[in-house]
Amino acid sequence: MKREPSAKNNLNWCNNCNIPLIGKTCSCGSEPKNIPLLRPYEVRPALSADYKLIKTLIEEKFGEVPLSQVILLNKTGGADRNDLIIMNGERLGWLIFDPVKREHRFDIAVEALPFIFSHATKGIIDIYTDTDYSKEHGRIGGKKLKLNSPVENGTYIVKYKAKAGTGIVKDGSIKVKELIQVLPQEVPDPDWDEVIQKNKYHLKNLERSAVRSIKQHINDRPTANVSFSGGKDSTVVLHLGQKAGIKKAFFIDTGLEFPETIEFVESKDLDIIRKDGDFRQKTEMEGPPSKDSRWCCKLLKLIPLNGYLSETGPCVTVQGNRWYESWNRADLEESIENPGNPLQLNISPIRSWRAFEVFLYIWWQNLEINPLYEKGLERIGCYLCPAMLESEYEVVRNLHPELTENWDKFLSQWAEKNEFPEEYLKWGLWRWKSLPPKMREICRDNGIPINYDNSPDTEPADNRVKTRETKLRRTHEPSRNLMPAGKKKNTDKSSAGKKENTKRKNIR
Repeated sequence: MKREPSAKNNLNWCNNCNIPLIGKTCSCGSEPKNIPLLRPYEVRPALSADYKLIKTLIEEKFGEVPLSQVILLNKTGGADRNDLIIMNGERLGWLIFDPVKREHRFDIAVEALPFIFSHATKGIIDIYTDTDYSKEHGRIGGKKLKLNSPVENGTYIVKYKAKAGTGIVKDGSIKVKELIQVLPQEVPDPDWDEVIQKNKYHLKNLERSAVRSIKQHINDRPTANVSFSGGKDSTVVLHLGQKAGIKKAFFIDTGLEFPETIEFVESKDLDIIRKDGDFRQKTEMEGPPSKDSRWCCKLLKLIPLNGYLSETGPCVTVQGNRWYESWNRADLEESIENPGNPLQLNISPIRSWRAFEVFLYIWWQNLEINPLYEKGLERIGCYLCPAMLESEYEVVRNLHPELTENWDKFLSQWAEKNEFPEEYLKWGLWRWKSLPPKMREICRDNGIPINYDNSPDTEPADNRVKTRETKLRRTHEPSRNLMPAGKKKNTDKSSAGKKENTKRKNIR
């Protein structure tokens, strides 16, 4: 069996052309630079809304700073949006969304200074004049210095003698992270058309390989089709499938689609499968779907799909799933039988592509794309999908208040009915039944108690005025339901058992 290529954990960049590369060579002949990426190694172009947001945040922080036309975003882990910004082959900084403050911020990286420092008119802290620095401090790298006047918390440019660096301000002090000798750099400023031209050879190879993959499996079942979602990945595989000779495609309308998606889908020649399940009735009974309980997918996608497949019969389905989309798809194989329906053999011809390659291919082939990407959404699915980031949901709130108002109203009523804290809706805690570590940390830091199963506390707000120590103790209390395998529940009414029960009652 042929071994799958390993995931790309780096990005090649031609310094001579100032262009990101798909392959290991540039048509100019120069040796590209290797940029390590952060897990899950997904990298994508900064589109219109992304670019505007980055520019606005940098101008608010440092003044009017020129940005190159080509900017990439490397998605990383965090409480919400946490993108590493790459420009001119260097780390520019991080684009972060705070789900509590409900705002974005830009944290500058020291590698950005050659492109920002000479243009910055604010956001600079001079160690000599703005802090309590004295010669007794010695080396200042990594040290915390008290500020002479109040400054808002965040990252700043630090100036010290002939060097500059970055520092983090917190509660009236600044911790200097790193100092370097800054030399202003002038680099070419290519546009995305030039990036496509420099990568055309590699784009042709990607296309050739994907079409070959489809053709290898197209006769594994009596019929073949393409699964189309209205997103960028399925837009690419629809085009590739047509090149391979597939004429049939289908779209499952969940009833929770964006208007832009429906309009985009209806412009295509494909079958539209309407939903069968009653989403509203299900939510009234079970509450909202969550990232760790996605019953919505079965109700609104899998059941309608099975109905469609029962009419279609055994088939090969081309889908746009990729390794870099999520941790769950990191081991995705080229072909796999649908575990929920053996009639369907799913193949993933672009599983090794990153969003970078996907967008370059779309632009190279002049394919029409869902307009929501340019408006600030990274992924496109249902407008209330729990897998959506809170930063994206804020975009949806602005784009389609007529959709989000009804959903927010339901979430608010569900929270009130179940005595969840108001943060259940405000911070997007509804997206999990069992909160992940990052969200538990946010709750602890803000005094929000958590139940034993890592769900938000269900006590009325008036009863949640307790000491912080009690909240933290409850947060770390072992679950009452966790029990080693093979052990039976202790029903002994001994004094030890009573003492333990009394202890738990006191905590509650």
